[in-house]
Amino acid sequence: MEENSFLGHLEALRKVLLRSLLAVAVLFPICWFLAGKLIPVFTNLLLPPEQATLHYFSPMEAFIAELKMGAIISFAMAFPYIAWQFWTFVAPALYKKEKKVLGKAVVFSSVLFIAGAAFIFYVILPILMRFAFSFASPTLQPTFGLANFLGLAGGLMLAGGLFFQLPLVVIVLNRFGIIDLAKMKKARPYVIVVLLILAALATPPDIVSQLLLFLPAYALFELGLLFTR
Repeated sequence: MEENSFLGHLEALRKVLLRSLLAVAVLFPICWFLAGKLIPVFTNLLLPPEQATLHYFSPMEAFIAELKMGAIISFAMAFPYIAWQFWTFVAPALYKKEKKVLGKAVVFSSVLFIAGAAFIFYVILPILMRFAFSFASPTLQPTFGLANFLGLAGGLMLAGGLFFQLPLVVIVLNRFGIIDLAKMKKARPYVIVVLLILAALATPPDIVSQLLLFLPAYALFELGLLFTR
């Protein structure tokens, strides 16, 4: 009985993952087209032509960069549906009060994802670009590769959207009685280590971009503790 139930849960999870991937795949052609239109606008906002130029160094680099950007945009657009899919997966196992809490969390999750991506684009990336431009001199001029630049910007925005879920994660874990507030406070050192590792994985191997992602992520964790209190 338990084995059948376990296999049933695995099958339900498989269907959720497949529907989520299908949503991303359906949106991908549109988002790939949009990526080609948005990349020039995107780069001009962060890389004014008078400060630096973008180049591609292999015949297929620009094409692959558009594909990657299209994939990131399609995931961002599909995120509300993906969050809803995972909510339907866990909802049958919840009590009425827990369903109400998690239902609200799904709605706020989509808002926070967009807010996180926007925060990275309008706050973190300009700081990072100004830092990069600070090394320029008459004998040293910045020239950026298209794939590296879009990979950095797109990866950071995606990570920002996911890291902005931290306050919700903290609140939901507390509301469901999984971890109480006192234990969360004691877990701060472990949270710091985990966030530093995740920031390192989501950014290029330089300490500046890692810290720029880690600091707001940790602030969001503390904000979650504050709201929980």
